[in-house]
Amino acid sequence: MSALILFDFDGTLADTAPDLAAAANRQRMRRGMEPLPYEALRPVASQGARGLLRVALGLLPDHPEYEPARQQFLHDYAAGSTVHSQLFPGIPALLEQIRAQGLAWGIVTNKVTHLTLPIVEFLGLTRHSAVLVCGDTTEHAKPHPAPLLHAAREAGYATDRCVYVGDDLRDIQAAHAAGMPAVAAAYGYLGQDENITTWAAEACVDTPDQLWSAIEPLLPSQGR
Repeated sequence: MSALILFDFDGTLADTAPDLAAAANRQRMRRGMEPLPYEALRPVASQGARGLLRVALGLLPDHPEYEPARQQFLHDYAAGSTVHSQLFPGIPALLEQIRAQGLAWGIVTNKVTHLTLPIVEFLGLTRHSAVLVCGDTTEHAKPHPAPLLHAAREAGYATDRCVYVGDDLRDIQAAHAAGMPAVAAAYGYLGQDENITTWAAEACVDTPDQLWSAIEPLLPSQGR
């Protein structure tokens, strides 16, 4: 295989926001509060507990109630992380197309391993994935390039033979710091005020169906 296409997980390959939002709303209901609309929580799904607890409960990490709430959120999320999560429409066909082209693909996420693996396995991604790098695999998480560099090394590819796809600015920053071109997924979990055109990604797509046409021109031309 001549190139490796790496994907962020939440908001890029998989639509995990419904289960993340449900776990956040459980924290509100534990406090006798009405659940928030899904639309209020989806934009911060990629930010994990930090973003979801800020929106759901108004808690920041320096608040004395934040850490107990975070632990409860993680417990609730782990118990229900595969209820509604699914691959975005078009992703299964894309992964099959990548394989048909003789290319490899893998996942690099900031979600920690014990929360990632059950979902990845539930979605049937472990069989053909060349590599899986989670938020606790390396010393640093994205936007540091370490996770992407580790993924390329583990899968056996030079970084100039890799492309990274993600739905957050830190994904693009990590890719560029690792020497990889990047595709920005505008269909992901963007904040309402995010201007994706300022991220300086090599390509931007509005739907998963557009990914292959964005990725293909960024692939190395020699040896294919």
